[in-house]
Amino acid sequence: MTHLWVRAESRANEQRVAITPDGVRALMAAGLDVTVEDSPTRIIPTDAYRDTGCRIATQGAWTTAPTDAIILGLKELPENGTALPHQHIMFGHAFKGQFSGQELLRRFAAADGTLLDLEYLLDDQNRRVAAFGYWAGYAGAAVTALALAAQNAGQACAPVTAWPNADTMLNDVKTALGTSSATALIIGAKGRVGTGAADLCNAVGITPTLWDMAETASGGPFPEILDHDLFFNCILARPGTPVFVGPDALTAPRRLRAIGDIACDPDSDYNPVPLYSEASTWADPVLRVQDTPPLDIMSIDNLPSLLPLESSHDFAEQLLPYLLQLGDLETGVWGRARDIYQSHKL
Repeated sequence: MTHLWVRAESRANEQRVAITPDGVRALMAAGLDVTVEDSPTRIIPTDAYRDTGCRIATQGAWTTAPTDAIILGLKELPENGTALPHQHIMFGHAFKGQFSGQELLRRFAAADGTLLDLEYLLDDQNRRVAAFGYWAGYAGAAVTALALAAQNAGQACAPVTAWPNADTMLNDVKTALGTSSATALIIGAKGRVGTGAADLCNAVGITPTLWDMAETASGGPFPEILDHDLFFNCILARPGTPVFVGPDALTAPRRLRAIGDIACDPDSDYNPVPLYSEASTWADPVLRVQDTPPLDIMSIDNLPSLLPLESSHDFAEQLLPYLLQLGDLETGVWGRARDIYQSHKL
């Protein structure tokens, strides 16, 4: 019997989960064995999982789970160097040469474990089957709008914490902006991330201009960005990506006051917003890159965690059909994920 073990997240400020109680019920009805770890911070309380009849384990007990259990989580494992004998479903951030990723791969190699990376769960058209992109866009646009509102009030952008739901976030942004009007240019507007950013803008009265591949095909930079109050980058950097906003923008005449680099890839050689070199944080949501007039960059790298309830339910709904296929790890999305790991294993 396939055994899925849902671990508690250990990263600070991480309340999301990859499966809901309804998803647990569906897996159990399909004949899977499910264990869920207790977690005092998970947005969905342990009692809701206990009510499904699944096993409940103590937080962190996955390290001693049966070796045939498949461990499901989202974010990083504790960086303690221990070998990893299980099959793990998670965001590993290990296949693009990242330094910490190489250490993670060594831990898997040390005990013949396997990383089934959620970022590389791909259908037969090479498209991701589950992603947090919409809520990343929504939350990223919200925090960037709050930065603009703070500027308008002559203040620094305040620290952020997770919102209990999207309605509360929306009301906070509306209150902060008041009756002021603003415009935004969104690049990547047709994707999940861009759609989320556009929906937030429309909901709070920010007028969005929607750009996608056709509008950026000529290569950048794009001076039109400087004619908007806000700019949102919603595409992943890759070879051939043009620079959207270059260093010259810092001294050029501009209306632009805040950039939401929702893709947040400052370490990439292909970063289309090469104005900063590090992610911002919940404690310091924006980086001030110019003072006169001010220009702030929002580059938080775990934006969906700001809306853990909606992002968990959305992601879990996308992922569930594939969790129901865990009985066959040799074909389909799981077979492709295993092949990708095999091509990167140390």
